Amino acid sequence: MKATKKLGIWMDHSIAYLMEFTSNPFEIKTIESKFTQLKKMEALAKSESLMHNKEQQQLSNYYKKLGEEIKNYKRVLLFGPTNAKMELFDILSQDERFATIKIEIKETDKMTVNQKNAFVREYFSKA
Repeated sequence: MKATKKLGIWMDHSIAYLMEFTSNPFEIKTIESKFTQLKKMEALAKSESLMHNKEQQQLSNYYKKLGEEIKNYKRVLLFGPTNAKMELFDILSQDERFATIKIEIKETDKMTVNQKNAFVREYFSKA
């Protein structure tokens, strides 16, 4: 993705859909967490604390990848059905590299690709 000023990210704990706000059709990039349900069950079978450690490590890597994408934008909209967006926001808020980026959060339900595109387009068109 080329560096533009506005980015919408629909996310939960397993996947993020990154959509640049442009006048052209959106280019959608996905970033997936490596902590799948299968890995969760495997780790849980060994021990609960191992599962939580593994989950935290994988989520940290997932959020780090998202941060690398976000740093190229001036405004970012985080939206989705889970608290993953708040967790990412808290991590980014503690890093001075993101101090000049306006990050906004909106609660939404699960959405189709077209609904995600329309949500991002409508949100940034009003701003």
